[in-house]
Amino acid sequence: MENRVIEKIKRLIPDPKRVMTDISDLYSYSYDGSFGTYLPDIVVQPKSKDEIVRLVQLANQEKLPIYPRGQSTGLSGGSLPVKGGLVLDLSKMNQTLIIDPDNLVAIVSPGVLTADIHKVAEQYGLMYPPDPSSSHVSTIGGNLAENSGGPKGLKYGVTKDYVIGLEVVTPEGKVIRTGGKTVKNVTGYDLTKLIVGSEGTLGIITEAILRLIPKPPATETAMVIFNDIVDSGRAISKILTSGILPSKLELMDQASIQAVEDYEPVGLPRDAEAILLIEVDGHPLAMKDEIEKVKEICSQLGAREVKIATTKEEREELWRARKLVSPAIVKIKPTKISEDATVPRSKIPEMFKRLKEIKEKYQIHLVIFGHAGDGNLHPNIIANKLDKEEMKRVEKAVEEIFRATIELGGTLSGEHGIGIMKAPFMKMELGEEGLEMMKRIKKAWDPNNILNPGKIFPEPGQKLVLSE
Repeated sequence: MENRVIEKIKRLIPDPKRVMTDISDLYSYSYDGSFGTYLPDIVVQPKSKDEIVRLVQLANQEKLPIYPRGQSTGLSGGSLPVKGGLVLDLSKMNQTLIIDPDNLVAIVSPGVLTADIHKVAEQYGLMYPPDPSSSHVSTIGGNLAENSGGPKGLKYGVTKDYVIGLEVVTPEGKVIRTGGKTVKNVTGYDLTKLIVGSEGTLGIITEAILRLIPKPPATETAMVIFNDIVDSGRAISKILTSGILPSKLELMDQASIQAVEDYEPVGLPRDAEAILLIEVDGHPLAMKDEIEKVKEICSQLGAREVKIATTKEEREELWRARKLVSPAIVKIKPTKISEDATVPRSKIPEMFKRLKEIKEKYQIHLVIFGHAGDGNLHPNIIANKLDKEEMKRVEKAVEEIFRATIELGGTLSGEHGIGIMKAPFMKMELGEEGLEMMKRIKKAWDPNNILNPGKIFPEPGQKLVLSE
């Protein structure tokens, strides 16, 4: 980047603490929770909508790539500055977190931590359901950009289902508002839904209006142990067609069970091939009946044991085991490739079979866990990036996982987004025409291609490369 452009940016943001050009600072913004390192030319921490407007207008004049970023917890490379330029760190824009209980909404700035929204809403007997595993460290702006999900997505849906209004700086430096506080709004195109999940390629969100719901009065939790992971898949399908809609239905395979027990023993059965963690919520009397019905269904489909938590402490202990999976598996090998292949619920048993075959074919350390109730599986591959031969096998395995997902009628991503990690496979799911329509939307909104370039759409000849 030319010095004259840097000087222009410094004049727009006169606080030197919020403009960074030192190499050590730039390296701190060169990576996220996925793969690869890309050095920006400059980092700016805006604190207002007006500052963002001026920066975006300058970026258009100078044809300068600009990369919005939250806490960089993303797993698909969505915020990586792959073409250099300006990283816009929005984590300092956290001044607004307003709960409007009469209208059942929250009004938030993009830098607010997602878990804090739920925490404050609880004070009013309300809840914000989307709960990605990183919610205690990830910002709502990043969750909006990636359309994040979480364990409660099965019953309550994902981020886009709770966004009813946005304030957005467009790629040309204009400010627009979409939606509002009304639950029903069918005026014109639904720009709110278009922007949520667009991964920062269509606009920079500066404020959001989120729908809240009453917090359920009771929950019940069960842990179900299976000797066969395919049986667990059948149990999932049966539960969901029985009239019961759990708030959470999570799976841990044997590899994740053993990893947790090696990392921090919590008493999980090492010899089990799969564990389901199931939570139902609602009226206390109905919950007792539903969890017993879950127990009956699972027992009929091969479960060797069903444990129903009887206290709040027991419930928390069961869920703690699930939360330990990610930190546990990286103790096995240092490199974790986190995927979120999502298939129709009826195809979960078949997907388990395909994943088993891929694991054996490429001799990789594959760990399967995730939100199995909505088909959103997390096949995680544990490897060592210094082992080039192993990483070549991992690349082939990842591609085959995506191919199996598409063949079973699934999608490349249920909640992590596309970013750069999955861009090479977009045509596989959308086809040439579908991809072209998305490119046209991007061109119309961002004619100079300055906002988060290099994401979602594959570059010519782009492939997944993990072994360099």
